[in-house]
Amino acid sequence: MQKKLFLLDAMALIYRAYYALIRNPRVTSTGRNTNAQFGFTTTLLDLINKEKPTHMAVAFDTHAPTERHTTFTDYKANREDAPEDILDAIPDIKRIIEGFNIPVVELDGYEADDVIGTLAWQASDAGYSVYMVTPDKDYGQLVRENVYIYKPPYMGSKEEIMGPKEICEKWQIKDVHQVIDILGLMGDAVDNIPGIAGVGEKTAMKLLAQYGSLENVLDNAATIGGKMGEKIQAGRENAILSKELATIITNVPVAFHEENFCIRETNKEKLTEIFTELEFKTLGRRVLGDTFAGNTTEAPAKPKVTQTDLFGDAVATEAPLPVETGDPIAQILTPDKNIHNTPHQYFLVDTPESRAALITQLLTQKEISFDTETTGTDANDAEIVGMSFAIVKGEGYYIPMPASQEAARAILDEFRPVFENENITFIGQNIKYDMIVLKWYGININSPLFDTMLAHYLIEPEGRRGMDVLSAQYLQYEPVHIEALIGKKGKGQGNMRDVEIEKIKDYAAEDADITLQLKETFAPFLPEKKVDKVFYEIETPLVKVLADMEYEGIAIDTKALSDYSNELQTEIKRAEESVYEQAGVRFNLASPKQLGEVLFEKLQLDPKAKKTRTGQYATGEDVLQKLSYKHKIVEDILVFRELSKLKSTYVDALPLMLNKRTNRVHTSYNQAVAVTGRLSSNNPNLQNIPIRTERGREVRKAFVPRNEEYVLLSADYSQIELRIIAAISGDVHMIEAFQQQLDIHAATASKVYGVPLEEVTAEMRRNAKSVNFGIIYGVSAFGLSENLGIARSEAKTLIDNYFTQYPSIKKYMEDQVKSAQKKGYVETLLGRKRWLKDINSSNAVVRGYAERNAINMPIQGTAADMIKLAMIAVHKAFKQHNFRSRMILQVHDELVFDAHLSEVEQIKPIITDCMRNAMPLVVPVEAEIGSGRNWLEAH
Repeated sequence: MQKKLFLLDAMALIYRAYYALIRNPRVTSTGRNTNAQFGFTTTLLDLINKEKPTHMAVAFDTHAPTERHTTFTDYKANREDAPEDILDAIPDIKRIIEGFNIPVVELDGYEADDVIGTLAWQASDAGYSVYMVTPDKDYGQLVRENVYIYKPPYMGSKEEIMGPKEICEKWQIKDVHQVIDILGLMGDAVDNIPGIAGVGEKTAMKLLAQYGSLENVLDNAATIGGKMGEKIQAGRENAILSKELATIITNVPVAFHEENFCIRETNKEKLTEIFTELEFKTLGRRVLGDTFAGNTTEAPAKPKVTQTDLFGDAVATEAPLPVETGDPIAQILTPDKNIHNTPHQYFLVDTPESRAALITQLLTQKEISFDTETTGTDANDAEIVGMSFAIVKGEGYYIPMPASQEAARAILDEFRPVFENENITFIGQNIKYDMIVLKWYGININSPLFDTMLAHYLIEPEGRRGMDVLSAQYLQYEPVHIEALIGKKGKGQGNMRDVEIEKIKDYAAEDADITLQLKETFAPFLPEKKVDKVFYEIETPLVKVLADMEYEGIAIDTKALSDYSNELQTEIKRAEESVYEQAGVRFNLASPKQLGEVLFEKLQLDPKAKKTRTGQYATGEDVLQKLSYKHKIVEDILVFRELSKLKSTYVDALPLMLNKRTNRVHTSYNQAVAVTGRLSSNNPNLQNIPIRTERGREVRKAFVPRNEEYVLLSADYSQIELRIIAAISGDVHMIEAFQQQLDIHAATASKVYGVPLEEVTAEMRRNAKSVNFGIIYGVSAFGLSENLGIARSEAKTLIDNYFTQYPSIKKYMEDQVKSAQKKGYVETLLGRKRWLKDINSSNAVVRGYAERNAINMPIQGTAADMIKLAMIAVHKAFKQHNFRSRMILQVHDELVFDAHLSEVEQIKPIITDCMRNAMPLVVPVEAEIGSGRNWLEAH
């Protein structure tokens, strides 16, 4: 068998893993960023499984100075400090390596590449094929027969193996030893190796091709002539020093003993411990098998709905963002308690007499924890299987429900006095789901609410908040998992109605019990973190509003959608045939790989075309937009894509979402997902219905009133985020523009371009609008130039002029960052908070993300708070007047109503008044309202 040694450059791989996930980081339930640990482990596992090495080792740098530091005191001096999350990850990664029984090699006074170089050559001499696993270009000098650079897959690209031939082709050299000469000439900014000032990679390769070595280049500086010759002569000492610094040492005092580097069986106990701690449930199963569960589950949550989901509230989760808990109770905890070792009393309440006794007891309580078990994840489609209550820690009651709707209604009606008692606070984990389920049985919960999911959302906005996770994190208790009752998700998963009563009793009563305990845990933290105002005045009252909206749903004109689908199909086919005709070949237009080959190999539209993470040509919309002027085929491709997505995602999908009970579409609002406080929705995702293009806007035509007696109303805030930034920053010029009811974008253009308002052109206004909306999101000159298609210098001038004309906005941005650095968080006008753990990071990239969040979150969050308050006020007013009209949709800064024709003129001023006065600012808040026979017409 071929002997294969893989030597891993630990820090290079750790950095790469961390930054690969920086925009979509992995965060544990307790707020730890595990990008580096996860990425490194995945790379390690893939190497073992795919490449089948016989031997392996991982090399680390140490903190001790090396000979290079002695030779050149500024060596690596300009390197940014490692992100704190990377430093925090290193001990974990070493534990993981130890768990794989792979040796770690490190030696004071030497860098990892020196250690790897020495071991690689020793092993090669011993007959091994050696692969140095690193993305570092310096390793090219070490490559020789049987010694290769192995660049592992990155961001979806394929692995790359480079031997002497590939290295020489890459650098256009004849011998790999010349890599050192290249580095000596051009230097290395990462390691602060100076090289010769003014000599870059291309110049270095050209000089080396002509003179063969760095020394020959230096010796011939006088004959080279011109400015380059002068640069070479002036940089002679730096070049010699740089070559020395770039030379990897291959006689480090380490020895390759093959018996120490053999691939061995993993230490399952150690890996189980670290994977559990890092919440690597899926990865843990890859390594340790299906028996690995991990005590802190990675599943989204504990189900209340028990058909197909692990989280019965049907809330869509987003990829978690970096978390700052700032929370002494959020510790890394391994739950050691469960239903088998924790005292409890869970009672089955299944007779009229026992139900009556329980009702009597419940009516004497001030607080009740409540949960439902149902047949599915859609609250508007599920049937109730049972319900549970808890009033004392460690106790719970489960009431089973018959499959008969009529019989279930009768039992629920017995509990009506409890549900409608306004003196009892109902506690639940995503209680909105339970409220909607009960509505279908004629039951409304009129009592005050306490939702543990929402409480945690405000305490820790960026954490995961499934009940299983919260229980493990805060109570050190692992609840019964749904799979234990009905099996894993998939076709073979069972139904809760088929579960034996004792099991479902314990499972359901435990849910209510744990939720009660979570309430007792979270309640004190709301005032302590000063988010109680947002909880009690915004998020909690909004639950009932959203429950009513989701229950109502909205009518869809299915015939209009069918006709539009046919129309789109004709246009899609026309665009597709046009593409084939211009390409001169038929291919799968929906395949980015085949499309890239046609555009960049056959048609040669861009000789510098970039490739994606999967190693194929990038053909995203941004890429195609920049090429649209080069060839008409690009325009047709963009049309094909836009219409195809529109057809599949909305036009064809919406009719499939019709509820069989109502024949209406019922979107589900996610109240505890977006860290800014914004609502999101799914099934369908209303926020993503395209409205910028004419074809996209057509989809809104399909949303219609419930019948001929109704009309749709759409009420929309006008430029609300700009009004909020004017108010928060106190900028006199912007406040004045709003108070005078000027066109804010034209007014901005007038100031930025220094022209009278009446001389502002459409292009000036467009540019100013981009600056107005982009500035709070940290838009750069480069970003603005890309968005507007203007020179970077012009974009920079626009931004500079903007801040000159609106100095208070600039000051607001600076003050927000300073405040966040001091406090560790930012907040909205009403006190909604976002903790920013990276705001003081010594790493500029990581810190930059936090700084941008510090600036824009208070603005976005305040806008979110405002429209939520408006929704609560409108809902209350409609209830007081007993209107037949209903609020049915919320999208961004817009509210949509199904309005009875007889009430339209009465409710219009109520809606606009509630929106304008939801949160008074120093600038006027405007809301515009329209009506129509469909959503597009109303908007």
